[in-house]
Amino acid sequence: MAAGLQLVFGVQRILNLACGSFYALGAYAGVSAVTWALGVGLPAPLFVLVLLAAGLALAVIGPPVERIVRTIYERDESFQLLLTFALVLMFEDVIRFVWGTAPHQTGSVYLVYGQLRLGGSTVPVYNLIVIAAGGLIALGMGWLLARTRFGRIVRATAENREMAEALGVDLTRVSVRVFTLGVALGTVGGALVIPATAATNEMGIELIVDAFAVVVIGGLGSMRGAFVGALIVGVLKAGAVATWPEVEMLAVYVVVIAVLVLRPAGLFARATA
Repeated sequence: MAAGLQLVFGVQRILNLACGSFYALGAYAGVSAVTWALGVGLPAPLFVLVLLAAGLALAVIGPPVERIVRTIYERDESFQLLLTFALVLMFEDVIRFVWGTAPHQTGSVYLVYGQLRLGGSTVPVYNLIVIAAGGLIALGMGWLLARTRFGRIVRATAENREMAEALGVDLTRVSVRVFTLGVALGTVGGALVIPATAATNEMGIELIVDAFAVVVIGGLGSMRGAFVGALIVGVLKAGAVATWPEVEMLAVYVVVIAVLVLRPAGLFARATA
């Protein structure tokens, strides 16, 4: 989700609060898709493919949402925050209308892959699959942005929109594709994580806080910063939950404050330049 937020900001220069809603939609769609697939007889070990398909399918909402957000590309940041937060509230109502207010979860299906004993702790293998998926997505994004024609266009547009347009780049098409990719990253992330937790109406807003902590630590517009920031926030939260749950959020904000004081642009500010 943080990668999608960074990508959209780097190209379109908007702080998209609705990224949390995409995560929540992916989570709910993943639960529904897995429940349906298992009900029609799909072998349980294949539920990961169903989650990926559900997350990717939701990318279709990217173009229509981008059409709405397009109206604020050149507006002040306050307009961007107001409109994207309005989208958050609208998507929350959509979730309540479609799935209701009760939490949804896939049950214990994620344990079909078994568990491992690591350092005296029992770790579900599915958790390791999610970690591997995160690494593969990071590598895929790096390859896309550095090795493909589309990636070069995206980087050129992020660096200088006017020059890219003068060279014949269709900025409207690039914006639609980038925003849709950002939506897909959020929905796939929500779908992959949901087997180990539960989908709730408030999860989108809760994840927005984590996503912005990631981009503040890593630096706005830096994909490398998104990767490192996500690792820092994830390890801090997991470590706090395991040792001292009361300081879970405090631990993250201490790091955010330290970065803002010592390096206000983020740890990888140069990557943005």
